[in-house]
Parts: sequence; structure tokens; C-alpha cells
Amino acid sequence: MDVRILNTPEQIAVAAGELFVHLVKNNPKAKLGLATGASPVAMYQYLISQYENGYLDFSQVTTYNLDEYCDLPRSDKNSYYTFMHENLFSHINIKEENVHLPDGNAADMPAECEKYDRLLAEAGGVDIQLLGIGTNGHIGFNEPGETFTKGTYKVKLTDSTIHSNSIYFEEGKMPRYAVTMGVGTIMTAKKIVLIATGESKADAMHAMIRGEVTPHCPASILQTHPDAVIFMDRAAASKL
Repeated sequence: MDVRILNTPEQIAVAAGELFVHLVKNNPKAKLGLATGASPVAMYQYLISQYENGYLDFSQVTTYNLDEYCDLPRSDKNSYYTFMHENLFSHINIKEENVHLPDGNAADMPAECEKYDRLLAEAGGVDIQLLGIGTNGHIGFNEPGETFTKGTYKVKLTDSTIHSNSIYFEEGKMPRYAVTMGVGTIMTAKKIVLIATGESKADAMHAMIRGEVTPHCPASILQTHPDAVIFMDRAAASKL
């Protein structure tokens, strides 16, 4: 792992964003694996600024998101479909047909998961995968467990994840299930970029970087990836 500790979330946004800028500039047909939550928002704002200044063209880029809530309409303000459009897609020239998220409302969820994995496999996997990390060490919605997950699947969210994310659901009950890329799928990315900020992530970052590789901390699997870059601020790094 290439671990980089910076002073501010803004510095992290630029440093992580530059890895995406470099990729897209050198490969206009790049395949990007994207994430949601608070961690990537500043980086997305940086990418938007680079597009608005004429430095980036997303017209041939294809994106694949990590996950989506189940039993939540795409039009809901808390869906990841809405999140991605509000925080990135609506501000750049990406084609809607090149935007991919798993369908959390699919009538046949096993078939939807197989379809999403097949889509990723046919694309040859993503060139770069963005990740955040949960306070319990989850990546995507891969919660701590007894084994590392493989392909895309429907997952029951843990109480800690529900507690962390429920702040966004002020007007309604947070979903209890989500559909997510499995750890095995995430690890097929050619490059992985993980962003962590804040003291609340310090325990998870210590377990991920200093602990053993174990499904009890799903992010620890990144120790075995050939090209994983970890960005964190000093608060997130405080227990290293």
C-alpha cells in the first residue's frame, strides 16, 4: 500500500483527484469505479473544476458505482443514483448510457447481481476504483464477516453502518439492505484509491494498515492489492 498522510481534506481531494485526471487525460475511454458518501465529494468537486476549465473530457468515460440502497426509489434524494448526479454527473459531459449503478429495486436480485458482474467483466474491470471506509472497516457495503465476499450481492446493513448513515435520512427510515460489489470484484480494479478523513476513521485505518488481513476488517484486503493508494488526514492517521 502507498500510504499518504496530508493535512486537510482539500489537499486529499486534489491529490486523489489528480490520479483520476491523469488517467482520463491519458485514456479518454477510461473506466472509473466510483463511490458515494462524504469522503469523495470534495474530489468530485475538483474533477468538476477541471472539466469546467477545459482540462478534462468525460464524453468517452464509463463509470461503475460500488453500491446502491435497496427499496429506495432512484428519484429519492438519498439514493446513490441521485447522489452521483447531483455531485458529479450533472456537472460534466458524461453520457448517461455510460453511467452504471446496480439496481437496488430489481425484482430478481440474484439476476441483477449476476448482470452487474457480467457488465464489469465484459468491460475488463475498472481502471481505477475509488473507495471510502466505514468506521467498522467496511468497503462498499461489505461488512465485517467470517469470509471475504466475492461478486456483487445483496447485503443486510449492520447497526453501525445504519447509525453512521442514518443522519442523511431525516425525513424517512433508512433502508436496511443494499446491493454492493463484493470484495472480490473490487480487487479486480487495476488501481484502488481510498480516502479517509476524520478521527472517527482512526481505528479502521489502524486495523486496515497495521492489522492482519482478515474479513473482520474487509478493507485490510487492500494490503494484498498491487496498486492501492491510501489518502488520509492526520486525524484519520492518529492511531498509526
